[in-house]
Amino acid sequence: MGARKHNTAEQNKEAKKTLYFAKLNDCPSSPRKMRLVAELIRGKNVELALSILQHTPNYAAEKLFKLLKSAIANWQQKNEGVRMEDSHLFVKEVMVDEGRMLKRVQPAPQGRAHRVRKRSNHVTVIIDSRVQQEETKVVTK
Repeated sequence: MGARKHNTAEQNKEAKKTLYFAKLNDCPSSPRKMRLVAELIRGKNVELALSILQHTPNYAAEKLFKLLKSAIANWQQKNEGVRMEDSHLFVKEVMVDEGRMLKRVQPAPQGRAHRVRKRSNHVTVIIDSRVQQEETKVVTK
């Protein structure tokens, strides 16, 4: 590996130490349906987002609820001894990308066949602390 590539990899590694996220790959629901639920929690406080997802009846909401809890657990792993309530966690980003598509065939009249596309998606949830952002704003000024 070249020196520039090595340095870039080291910088990315350092940046990920302060990034708290969770990923869900190949979730068996369409990205369109997942994005509808993701819009509900984007930018909200973590406690509010969890309660919204808990009371949303969609299948996608269950998956996103578990994913958000996983992101919170990742935050707690990196910040031992810090209370979640004091750090004012919020959902910084929710990215829903298209995943693998299973192509199936549905029989149709007169010997024809219609294609059925079973879609899946990849979801990434990034959470951040409002306290950290305020501290960095004060330092930069």
